This record gives sequence, C-alpha cells and structure tokens, in this order.
Amino acid sequence: MAKPDDRADNVEHLQQAVHNTEENLHEAQHYLDEHAEEISPKEKRDVEAKNEQRQQSMEDMKAEIKDEAKFQSRQED
Repeated sequence: MAKPDDRADNVEHLQQAVHNTEENLHEAQHYLDEHAEEISPKEKRDVEAKNEQRQQSMEDMKAEIKDEAKFQSRQED
C-alpha cells in the first residue's frame, strides 16, 4: 500500500539539499582557484558547467522551498 503524501519535512530536506549543493559549488570553485594552472581546459569547462548547473538547481530548490512553505501555511489555517 502506498504511503500517504507527508510533506511536513519537505522544506527541511530542500534546505539541506540547497546547503549541500552550495558547499559542493564552493568546493569546486576552490578547486578551480587552486589548480587552474594544472588542469586541462576541458576539465575547467566541465567544472564550470557543473557549477552553473548547481546554481540553477539551487534557484529551483529555493523556489520550491517558497512553494512548500506557502502550502504548509495554508494547511495550518
């Protein structure tokens, strides 16, 4: 039997995902800053592209957090 849709902790999970993604982005940027002269142009482009994806993911998750918060506040009314 399927579990009921419990969205009570979605905001928490999304906030943790944003935090983790932000840490990964900063680590990758630090890697680029420290090793820019040692890595291939392709690797640099790959890391930069991944960081762009991370930025977009964080924006999307933050929008979802707002939606979830609105949903939860309506449920409490």
